[in-house]
Amino acid sequence: MNTVIIVQARMTSTRLPGKVLLPLGGEPMLTRLVERLKRVHRTDQIVIATTTNATDEPIVDLCRQLGVHCHRGSELDVLARYAEAARVHQADVVVRITSDCPLIDPALVDDVIVRFQRGDADCVSNMRPPTWPFGMAVEVFSASALAEAHAEATQAAEREHVTPYLYAHPQRYRLHNVASPNDLSGQRWTVDTPEDYELVRRLFDTVFPDHPEFTLADLLAAMQAHPDWLMINQHVRQKPATEFQTT
Repeated sequence: MNTVIIVQARMTSTRLPGKVLLPLGGEPMLTRLVERLKRVHRTDQIVIATTTNATDEPIVDLCRQLGVHCHRGSELDVLARYAEAARVHQADVVVRITSDCPLIDPALVDDVIVRFQRGDADCVSNMRPPTWPFGMAVEVFSASALAEAHAEATQAAEREHVTPYLYAHPQRYRLHNVASPNDLSGQRWTVDTPEDYELVRRLFDTVFPDHPEFTLADLLAAMQAHPDWLMINQHVRQKPATEFQTT
């Protein structure tokens, strides 16, 4: 089974344009995300799915530097972008990650993949409902289910957010959620606004120097040591359509 991580990324994010190339520890945020995803054990390749817009040429150039595949497709029809990337790279299983999650824990990605590999689900998420910190979102689904969604989904939100079509048809697709033992959904480590970036930058600068392969536990410890940081972005509201952003 060819298991492919597909990361959606673009430069024209609505609330923080160019965020994927903002620096974390002297490297672009997307570079830090790729570094972490390369530590996921149960996948075969990483593909960055960006758009055909000229503004996304810097993402294409960075992919070349990092030695990862890059697929270009529609800006707003992210479902088509994913389906085409999966087809071109002959994926059997797709792991969906968004580029606003540079702190994502590779072990958690592996855990969600392992749950999918049990064979009794067509789509496994860890954020339905959210119990992990925002910024730790993972979805794993079959390429065949993705292809069906691409062929049949007609609603704008279904095209923009990739997986809503699957969740809207629970009688057809077997769905499963991987929940955290403790509710950590009050933590927001995704990068969608300047405030989000400030918190993630502080977390990265705190844990990375001593623990380059830092874990979720390391991040929680840093937050516990700096409880005031929780207020940096607590006023930021998650976009309502889905816990996964359109990037």
